[in-house]
Amino acid sequence: MKYFKKVKIAVVEDDVTQSDLLKQYIERYSSENQVEYSLSRFERVDAFLQNGENGFDIVFMDIELPDGNGMEVVRKMREYDKTTLVIFVTNLAQYAVKGYEVRAFDFIVKPVSYYNFSLKFMSALENLETNRDIEVWIKNKTVKMKLFAAQITYIDVFQHDLTYHTADGNKYTVTGSITEASNKLQNSSFSFCNRCYLVNLRYVTQVTQTQVMVDGQWLQISRNKRAQFIKDLNDYLAGGN
Repeated sequence: MKYFKKVKIAVVEDDVTQSDLLKQYIERYSSENQVEYSLSRFERVDAFLQNGENGFDIVFMDIELPDGNGMEVVRKMREYDKTTLVIFVTNLAQYAVKGYEVRAFDFIVKPVSYYNFSLKFMSALENLETNRDIEVWIKNKTVKMKLFAAQITYIDVFQHDLTYHTADGNKYTVTGSITEASNKLQNSSFSFCNRCYLVNLRYVTQVTQTQVMVDGQWLQISRNKRAQFIKDLNDYLAGGN
């Protein structure tokens, strides 16, 4: 299987020998399986968290770190990143159950063999490929968060403020242009129902002459946007969605 997305990987490990071993395993597997990747290595918790906005796809996380506990690091990361796949690398197998509290993808128990590593890495890559999605980083005075297109139900604009509405019922308001937001999402299933609303078609459940229901919320369809919006919706449905 060839992976078409460049995979962003982080290794958080203070033991240089262990970090080097993981690096070698990543290089070997990627070479043998045509995986394009970038790798960042961190020995300390603070350095990793400061780089969290880089949007890593996979993180190999040691649990016992000199300046913190890897489990708590991931718990903090989950405040702004719900999707990164975390594989804990530890000699403390008893942490496995706790790991699911922070949505760990998997565990590797030290000493790490290449066979065991390759199985876990392959599984993570397959998960990424299956759930590949467009990433959108939003930022205001109180929040910095990575959203995926599939999480966003619609975006509305008022003056210079954009509000991202998500499937879990949250709203995030940032300063920006809805045209720029549309450009970022142009390869996803979004369409304008009027110039103020950019709608994720996967959440459309009803359409009338003048309104569309998006995740339980009625939005106005403008006369100018209606024809293109209905065409986009029909194309989306015709694609088997």
